[in-house]
Amino acid sequence: MTDAQVPDSHATEDQTPRLVVRRAEIADIEAIRALCAQVYPDVAPYSSAHLRGQMQNFRDGQFVAVFEGRIVGYCATFRIAEAPAFALHTWMEITGGGLASRHDPDGDWLYGMEVFVDPEYRGYRIGQRLYGARKGLCQRLGLKGIVFGGRLPGLHRRIKKVGSAEAYVQAVRDRSLRDPVLSFQMRNGFEPIGVLPAYLPSDKESLGYAAHLVWRNPKYSGDQAGGRPARSRYSQRTVRVSIVQYQQRRVRSFEEFGHNVEYFVDVVADYRADFVVFPELFTLQLLSIENQRIPASEAIATLTRYTEPLKELLSRLAVSYNINIIGGSHPTMSESGEILNICYVCLRDGSVHQQVKIHPTPNERFWWNIEGGDRVDTIMTDCGPIGVLICYDSEFPELPRHLVDQGAQILFVPFCTDERQSYLRVRYCCQARAVENQCYVVLSGNVGNLPNVENMDIQYAQSCILTPCDMPFARDGIAADTSPNVEMVAFADLRMEDLAAARQGGTVQNLRDRRFDLYSVAWNRKG
Repeated sequence: MTDAQVPDSHATEDQTPRLVVRRAEIADIEAIRALCAQVYPDVAPYSSAHLRGQMQNFRDGQFVAVFEGRIVGYCATFRIAEAPAFALHTWMEITGGGLASRHDPDGDWLYGMEVFVDPEYRGYRIGQRLYGARKGLCQRLGLKGIVFGGRLPGLHRRIKKVGSAEAYVQAVRDRSLRDPVLSFQMRNGFEPIGVLPAYLPSDKESLGYAAHLVWRNPKYSGDQAGGRPARSRYSQRTVRVSIVQYQQRRVRSFEEFGHNVEYFVDVVADYRADFVVFPELFTLQLLSIENQRIPASEAIATLTRYTEPLKELLSRLAVSYNINIIGGSHPTMSESGEILNICYVCLRDGSVHQQVKIHPTPNERFWWNIEGGDRVDTIMTDCGPIGVLICYDSEFPELPRHLVDQGAQILFVPFCTDERQSYLRVRYCCQARAVENQCYVVLSGNVGNLPNVENMDIQYAQSCILTPCDMPFARDGIAADTSPNVEMVAFADLRMEDLAAARQGGTVQNLRDRRFDLYSVAWNRKG
């Protein structure tokens, strides 16, 4: 993308631009959130999940304005089909709750969901530059135009005089009244085509209304039909995933445990896997080093000693073997004294991420006093954004939906179940998650026995790699699985292009057909 730059008169002597408009990146999220809080002090700012969703659902559609290294403006868009764009709608339903989760790679219109600018820099025509970036994107993609709902901040002062929101928009259109936002948008070539009632109820100045605005691409020709869809750079590759159905056994030292883990990483790396997944709680075998029953009250303190060595081990293996490692899970005591069940995700670029289990099981609460986390975030990898759900979390459909709305296409589920019924709860729920979210779900579990370790004495697993149930995929929605209760590995090649095709034109289109006018997943905390 070519940055939109200010004229030479705004450049420093070495011709370095002071103000640029560029594509927003994940690293910009905290700065965008801070700017949002500054611009809208009476409204909760976008969460990091919202912004990740916007960027990961449509990478090319989000822009920031940067002045001398400081983010001073943000603009968010997504593609959408003509029918929903021109029908009556609310901001929440059209944007998928602010996550841009209704982005349609085949959509022939660009929807403008957000623009805000640092008040201290409004003299630099940053809003105009961001609108220009939108128009440029629309033309590069060969789309019909841009549509959105625009604020009417002067409405609350004049509603008694004009009588209705429709009359107010018409008066601004006739130039008998001036609105600071609508007048600006009209000067930038946007045409009011109606009014959207209850568009954003929290907008008190606009009384919840918005002007329904459209800009028609003058370079659009009907034979383009939007051109080829602008697929994500991740949608056309094949991702090879591997699962380790891991046998619990006594180990005599952390080094022995490390050798066992490295053996499997080495094996799957030889097959050029992009990901390897280990089971939930697979590190509990470290409690067998003492070769005696350790009271539950002491077990977590013992395991916490291995947290940093575990992260160092997995990170070293990820880099050395050029593979992304989903490191099962490891019970850990946090600095604040909470006991959490954490999955450490070590990527082959050397970065280490973590996902805390949200829903501890009754046994986890009873034996180890494990507490739940409060957020699920996608993790950006070289194969695209992924999500992790630790065992029981997969049985709560809100969590995977939240991850998929952020852009995740593969969900990894490390699990630990003691007998067949427990296993099938996880298996059936994960298959449902794959269908309802049109995504891949990858499960890895423990087998074998571990005497003298509370709550890990028996294991049952049949690890598997699940797909949606539709034409491009395996007949039963199972890309690969293992034999029950046998230590082994399994592989599958997951085609991201098949996933995109199913979401846009499958026999059923669960994501596209959601009733945003009736329901949505709303995260109550910062996650």
